[in-house]
Amino acid sequence: MKAASLCLLLLLNSLDSGDARVSLSVTPDRSQFFKYDSFSLSCEEEEEQREEEEESAAWRVMKRMEDGEVESCRSSTCSITDAYPSTDSGVYWCETGLGETSNSVNITVTAGSVILESPALPVMEGDAVTLKCRNKTTPSNLPADFYKDGLLIRTGSTGEMTIRSVSKSDEGLYKCRVSHLGDSPESWLAVRAPPPAALLSVSRLICHLAVGTPYLLSTIILGLIYRDRRRAQQADEVKRTSDDVIMEIVT
Repeated sequence: MKAASLCLLLLLNSLDSGDARVSLSVTPDRSQFFKYDSFSLSCEEEEEQREEEEESAAWRVMKRMEDGEVESCRSSTCSITDAYPSTDSGVYWCETGLGETSNSVNITVTAGSVILESPALPVMEGDAVTLKCRNKTTPSNLPADFYKDGLLIRTGSTGEMTIRSVSKSDEGLYKCRVSHLGDSPESWLAVRAPPPAALLSVSRLICHLAVGTPYLLSTIILGLIYRDRRRAQQADEVKRTSDDVIMEIVT
């Protein structure tokens, strides 16, 4: 059990080199919302915290609004209903009273008619990413133009744009435009490089050793115990045979 736990820990460390023990997640996973939408943010711990942990070390969601004011949700989950642009737009992150912080997410709440549905968290290089232009007034998927860093890059006939194998070159500010309805706000699409293959290979090797070594050692120890017992039995048999011969000679 301890070996399996060590193996899992090594894999987690190889996949994420950051020091933070917690990450901020957004539900639903996007960075733009319409006015009066609902969404939630939560601090997801990567390792169990002790039940007796001091309150000052507990994670809570923090928010810096567009005017610079900082607020705390006072818990590890922040649920927002009837979102409003001036009070719920801003940068969110997780923090403890001891000063530890997590990743941050920029949330935009707009009173406009169009938003861009893009991942709130960084995506891994090589993954497929779909950006969707959503309008509030019309339920159907209308054609939309997609812009990156201010330049038109694609027109989606159904209001969607898919990057099948995202790379660092796809990182940037994206927005979309629906004719007669307007533009969405801009959102930053972050792309994260995968962990080095060599690091993963070393981690897997260590995992195999960590899990397999106890079983190998147990097998060797049991083999040695069996050998010693067998030798002891053979010695006893030789001794009894010698005693019998001596007794016959004496008789």
